[in-house]
This record gives sequence, structure tokens and C-alpha cells, in this order.
Amino acid sequence: MRVFVSLLLAILIGGAACAADLAASPQQVTPVLLGSALPDAPLQAIDGGATTLAKAVGGKPAVIVFYRGGWCPYCNLQLSELRLIDKDLQGLGYQIIAISPDSPEELRKTLDKDSLTYTLLSDSSAAAIKAFGIAYRVDDATYSKLVGFGIDLEKSSGKPHRALPVPAVYIVDAAGTLQFSYVHPDYRVRIPAGTVLAAAKAISAQQHKMQPK
Repeated sequence: MRVFVSLLLAILIGGAACAADLAASPQQVTPVLLGSALPDAPLQAIDGGATTLAKAVGGKPAVIVFYRGGWCPYCNLQLSELRLIDKDLQGLGYQIIAISPDSPEELRKTLDKDSLTYTLLSDSSAAAIKAFGIAYRVDDATYSKLVGFGIDLEKSSGKPHRALPVPAVYIVDAAGTLQFSYVHPDYRVRIPAGTVLAAAKAISAQQHKMQPK
């Protein structure tokens, strides 16, 4: 029997498998449920080339991280912490894929600044965060406040949607099934890298036990 490792909040209960529209706030998102097949969506590589999430995952186990953008200090701290467990995850057969609404140009800045060792992908169209049900539209007041801090979401993504993801971490297995998720509407709260690694180890061990001998 498959054991799903979950740290989902109550907002996930009753959530739809896919949200076509942008939620009005982080508290109103309806994330994809555990046990679902990995949603696919068009993305851009850091060189600007077209790809998809399915192609990026390539049928391999993966830790998929959704972050708000390179302008977000909480995101940068999380990305740096994940870098520290990258080799351990690779040893378990996992890859890290980090996705944000940032354009490929902005991704390059993040990669160079934080010396990241894993894959960054651009979801500037917001297709992936919609497919995962974690997308919301920044309201006008918050958008103006961000602009006052020198943060222009439309410039960062190159699109006018003003969409952001609720920060989230998913673990998908080689079969393309979502086995773990952490989604929190407060962008300041991030799952520790050590907890992500522990979850990956638990999933890997459980699936190893399930293999026929």
C-alpha cells in the first residue's frame, strides 16, 4: 500500500486537481492533490528555449520547487538551502527543478547570484502554477506596494498577468505520481531543506520495499 508523505495545510482539503483561473489570494488556492499524476505545462529553459515540465522531469524522480521570483529574499534563501542537499538528493536518484514566473533573463540572474547547481525553469505564462492550483493574482494595492520597493512583477515575468505561486514543494516519483507536497499561503514560511531530504528518503525507502523480490 502506497504511503503518501504529506504536510498539506487544511486549505488543500477538497481542493481541485487543477485550477484554470487565478485565485484572488494565497488563502484561496486549491492545490493539486497527492496521488495525482504530475500536471504538465509549457515552460522555458534558462536559455529561452521551449520545453515542458514533463520533458524536464524526464520520467525521473524529482523535487519540484515553486518560488515567487529572484526578487524575493525568502525564495533566495530557500534556493540556497536546497543547493546544500542537491548531492544527497542526487544520490537517492532525485533531481531538483525550481520554477518561477521569472523570465529566462531573470532566471540567469538568480543562477549567477546564488551559484545554484540544479535546474531553473521559467513559468512566465503562469501555466504551470495554474496547473498545480497554486496561482493567485496580486491585487492592485499589493502590486503598487511592490513597485514602490522596486519590484515590478510584470517586468520580471514579461507578462501582464501579475500571477504568483503560493510557495510550494512537490516530490514526484519515476511513475509521475505526486508523493509529497508542502504548500503554505504565508510566503515567509518555507519547508526546511532537511525535511525535504527526509521526505525523499522516506519515499525512496518505501518504494524500494514495494519492489518485487
